[in-house]
Amino acid sequence: MAMAIDFKQIAEDFKATNWRDPGTWSVIPKAVVLIAIVVALPVLGYFGLWQGQLQELETGKSNEQKYKLDYLNKKKQAVNLDLYKQQLREIDTQFGALLKQLPNRSQMDALLVDINQAGLGRGLQFELFKPAGQEIVRDFYAELPIKLRYTGSYHELGNFVSGIAALPRIVTLHDITIRPQGAASPDELTLDVTAKTYRYLDEEATEG
Repeated sequence: MAMAIDFKQIAEDFKATNWRDPGTWSVIPKAVVLIAIVVALPVLGYFGLWQGQLQELETGKSNEQKYKLDYLNKKKQAVNLDLYKQQLREIDTQFGALLKQLPNRSQMDALLVDINQAGLGRGLQFELFKPAGQEIVRDFYAELPIKLRYTGSYHELGNFVSGIAALPRIVTLHDITIRPQGAASPDELTLDVTAKTYRYLDEEATEG
């Protein structure tokens, strides 16, 4: 047989309870206060202590992935360290080889002679060989433009360009213009071009 709950009696018990004297409380108020304490303790513990710890745990989990990736990247770099060192040595070697193609100040005159001979040696007629302004100083080299004008056949001009490319020193050709000589010499062409030579700056020039 189910026990009937007398809510009216419970209400009367709460009204008659002296909350300042727990020793006089009846069973129902004591049970309600006990349940409230049992519920309140975990709630207060969560917001007062556990919530911060749970947030730290979540932060630690997210940082764990980051640390793992950092570790794997550093491990990969450590494994490939010898390869990186070899690549660096190769770059140094290539850079040194390029530097050797840049003449110093004492070798510039010889390079200018080589450029002129590249035209005359291919049968071209020399008309103009003139520095086009002052040297342009870069980080570790200086750039000297030279205006050239040669006259010759199409194949002779082509051989001249090939000869410039074959020089042991770096020389680049810019602002190339080719025009025919005219009806008097239909097979003759005039080449106007700016050749740029590059001079390596020694330590004194770099420091200055």
